[in-house]
Amino acid sequence: MPIYEYACHGCRRRSSILILTPRRPNSIACQYCGSSELERLLSRFSALKSEESRMEALAEPASLSGLDESDPRSVARLMKNMGEEMGEDVSDLDAMLDQPSNGTEGIDHSDSF
Repeated sequence: MPIYEYACHGCRRRSSILILTPRRPNSIACQYCGSSELERLLSRFSALKSEESRMEALAEPASLSGLDESDPRSVARLMKNMGEEMGEDVSDLDAMLDQPSNGTEGIDHSDSF
């Protein structure tokens, strides 16, 4: 689908707009402030990757930089990145990242010796 990105001169925000005609219609407006003073941007593009190449990218040592296995928030960030890379729903991890961490939540201490 032809989705184009525009920068608004009014509010300076970026809008993605679906355009079904080859010419730019005059009725395009910023989705945030309604201004018609928009400048078309060069859009980013994406390339499809195979599942194998995604797994290889996740196994790179650079993807594990900053990981602290004893910090649940750090592990949740890693899991969120992995889930997003694999196209999984990671909305539950967002809640974990928003919670303050003292390093003990989510740990069941009932089986301790």
